[in-house]
Formats: sequence, C-alpha cells, structure tokens
Amino acid sequence: MRRRRRFAAVAVLMMFVACLTALTLPVRSSAAPVVPVGPKNLIYDQANLLSQQEEDELNALANRYGADRETDIIVYTSNNAENRDVQRLTEDFYDEHGPGYDKMFGNAVILTMDMKNRGIYVAGFGKAETDLDNGRVDKVINAITPDLTRGDYAKAFETYITLTHKYMGFKPGVNPDNILFAIWFQLGAALVVGAIVVGVMVYRSGGRITVNRSTYEVAGTSGVLDHSDQYLRSTVVKSKIERNKGGGSGGGGGGGTSSGGHSHSGGRGSF
Repeated sequence: MRRRRRFAAVAVLMMFVACLTALTLPVRSSAAPVVPVGPKNLIYDQANLLSQQEEDELNALANRYGADRETDIIVYTSNNAENRDVQRLTEDFYDEHGPGYDKMFGNAVILTMDMKNRGIYVAGFGKAETDLDNGRVDKVINAITPDLTRGDYAKAFETYITLTHKYMGFKPGVNPDNILFAIWFQLGAALVVGAIVVGVMVYRSGGRITVNRSTYEVAGTSGVLDHSDQYLRSTVVKSKIERNKGGGSGGGGGGGTSSGGHSHSGGRGSF
C-alpha cells in the first residue's frame, strides 16, 4: 500500500512540474507567418566592421529569427561622412530603403552604428514599435555595449539579433527579464512545491501515533506545584529613521517619427 502511495506521489510531482512550466512560459500565439522566398540582405556593413564569413552568418541568423517574429532585424553600420545624428541616420535608412518583413515600410528593427561619433541607435518600426518598446530597446543596448567597446562587433550583433527575437516574444508591458520567466526558477519552484506535496503524502501514508501526553499521566496527582516571577532588567533600543532625500535617475533616448512620417520606438547609446 505504501509503495502505491509513493508511486502516486511521484506521478503527481511530475504532472505538477509539467503543468507549472507550461503555464508560466510567455509564449505568444500567432498565425503561421508567410516566409518570403529566399534570404534577404539584412546586414548593411558600410563601415566594413565584419569579415565576409561573419556577415554571412549574421545575415542567416537575422533571416531565421526575423521570420519567427515576422520582422526584418537589420544591422546598419556607417562612417557617417555627413555627420548626421545617429537617430536621423536610422530614420533616413528606413525612409530610403523601406524595409519590412512582408511589405515595404513594414515591421523592422534597425541597429545603427555611427562609427564617426561612436554612437548606436536601435529603433522598432511597425509592430516592433510596441513589441520592442523603448524599455526593451534600452535592455538590448545595455547588453551589447560591452562587446562593442571591446571591438567584438560580430558578437554584439549576434546578441542584438537573439535578444530582439527573445523580447519580441513577450506581450507588450511584460518585463522579459522577470525572474518568473527563467526556466531554472520555474523548475526550482516546481521541485520545491512538489517535494512538499510528496513529503506530506508520504507522511500521511504511515501509521498514526496513538501515544499522547495523557497516556502516562496520573489523573489527580499531576500538576504545577509552585511558580515564581523574578525581574531581571529592562532594555531600550533606539533606531534612527532614515528619510528619502532624493530620487533615482532615468534613462535617456526614446522613439520618434522620421521625416517620412514613420513612427518608431528607440533608444541610443555610445561605446
């Protein structure tokens, strides 16, 4: 009987882990995308930061992940001979090239590298304006800046592509870096709760303890014979209440609208 109960407890634990993992995954439901025929050119390395092999590998990665989000994920590097602002560079690129997954001026995310002023800008157009909002753009920029500073451009661009794909998979308004979405946290929480459930079930499967305080107590003779209270000392503890004398600092950057009338999310940084 005990073996059966323990087997049932293990089965309940496994089902609990599977259900918790399935319920906490932030998967967005959408219709199957219509994949364009043939790969697009999504890496515009005008500043010659990449080798041909790196460019080909990044282009393949951007095409694959972009198809999953129905969004063109673009890298654009420029020596910025005209010394335009990096946000203006990004907006002009969108207006002039009209990128989009399945149509001109459609869904696109653009990472622009201004090598003259060592500035970067990431913008989301179309549905990416909400799926990759200003807050998520800042997360992407913060993640790739160390590699850009070290001159590891290929690694930084790969991180940009993978993070853009990841963040666009969450519903707008959700923090994609919330610990509740981490697989290790989900599995750990499931195992802890499951272990408690199994422990309770195994405990209840054993025999009941029938011995209690009255088993060996002699009625009429057991009781408290005497008691006394003795004062020792008093202790007073003083605590200083700290007051908030200042506020936090916010991030810079933000979205805007191009000269061609296309609105977008956005954020900037430097390296």
